[in-house]
Amino acid sequence: MDRMDPAEPPLHPDACYLALKARDARFDGSFFTGVTSTGIYCRPVCRVRTPRRENCRFFAHAAQAESAGFRPCLRCRPELAPQALRWSLQDAGAVLAQQAARLLDEPEAWGDTGPSAEGLAKKMGISDRHLRRVFESHLGVSPLQYLQTRRLLNAKQLLADTDLPVTQVALASGFGSVRRFNAAFAAHYGLSPGALRREGPRRPGACEVRLGWRPPYDVDAMLGFFRTRAIAGMEAVGERQLARTLALDAGGVRHAGWLDVAFDEPRCQAVLRVSDTLLGVLPLVIRRVRAAFDLDADPQAINARLHASFPRGDGLRVPGAVSGYELAVRAVLGQQVTVAAARTLAQRLVQRFGTPVATPHAALTHLFPAPEVLAAAEGDALGQLGIVRQRQAAIVAIARAVAEGRLALHAGADVAATTSALKELPGIGDWTAQYIAMRALRWPDAFPAGDVALHKALGVQASRQPAREAEAASQAWKPWRSYAVVRAWTALSQGD
Repeated sequence: MDRMDPAEPPLHPDACYLALKARDARFDGSFFTGVTSTGIYCRPVCRVRTPRRENCRFFAHAAQAESAGFRPCLRCRPELAPQALRWSLQDAGAVLAQQAARLLDEPEAWGDTGPSAEGLAKKMGISDRHLRRVFESHLGVSPLQYLQTRRLLNAKQLLADTDLPVTQVALASGFGSVRRFNAAFAAHYGLSPGALRREGPRRPGACEVRLGWRPPYDVDAMLGFFRTRAIAGMEAVGERQLARTLALDAGGVRHAGWLDVAFDEPRCQAVLRVSDTLLGVLPLVIRRVRAAFDLDADPQAINARLHASFPRGDGLRVPGAVSGYELAVRAVLGQQVTVAAARTLAQRLVQRFGTPVATPHAALTHLFPAPEVLAAAEGDALGQLGIVRQRQAAIVAIARAVAEGRLALHAGADVAATTSALKELPGIGDWTAQYIAMRALRWPDAFPAGDVALHKALGVQASRQPAREAEAASQAWKPWRSYAVVRAWTALSQGD
């Protein structure tokens, strides 16, 4: 058996080989197979001829496979696999290592500086030496090796799926220069970047990439959630597709355009199309879409904890957001009102303060208002939209904190510090902070204990202290309480 640290869920080679033979999508991204006879590593779902058992080595991370000298498969493309997100409540070292990896995977955690081992150690409040020791002990590679693999796989996807110049691909993937980029490609893959360019015409005005997930995945529930909250002019949700506008700021430049996501359920893939105007920030767009549709969730780990309490929710995911700031504003608009009322207020806000944008979709005409715009919004203007004074103050406070860089609302943010900062803003209580943590910060253990619908779903609404009883009941669902909340809400709406 290959060397694996006990803090990692152990890889059992024979079980991995069975999953490989079956091309079982439930294990996609959970391990990678290095084939010694070819020097290539693949996903479990790869459609090439199954290698002989004695030629297979199994790795928990792509970085481990590359560190062992294997190159990524050009057919199954390891960069498309869902990431392996593991959580532990016991091993502090494992938690530290996973949080470090999570930060390296999160572009927005680094601003314009780009990730580095030194910056990572500083963010986590530990020494470079301790970071390296923990990383190597629990993940089997150094932080630099992990980061290099992530950059190379990002670049590989850009080269295969876009027409971006190699120079732009290098910079967008985190390489400081084209020379370093070319050298890294030659050293790791034995190829030049240009050799990975795909042949054939690309649809003008957009590029298309495929993003994998692990089944089961309840596509109907996910799209239904977004459909009931869709803002006219900014979002459109069809039977198997979601389209919306999006603006991102990167390197002092604002990128605005559109994206749409369609679901290819037989292949367990989300097909993402992105406008050419967003290609310069494609890695960030991909990361946000993966978060918005919770494509990296591990259903096996989640269901092992929650199935007994919510047996009909095994395919449910936690809906995220492509913009944490936007989600926070929408959460405020949804305080103590129905979903339909919150949607109406959000539509008025977009029509009044959003920026018009040209798209090929007739239903997509506006961008969500920028933080700087809402930060300067006057109370009378917001009041005319039907937004009460308390929520006016909360919206302006969130927008100012984001615009001034005092508040980061993304998966790489510190959850405890961010929720604390949110609750210091006017009009933001624990429910709103936990809701934002659940959907924008992607925290799997968020729990809005004061939620009235949650109380009804758990049968504690008649209690004198329903929030306390809900909190007590939730202890059995750690560290997946965000998923338990979604399952409880869904069960309530279906009358279970």
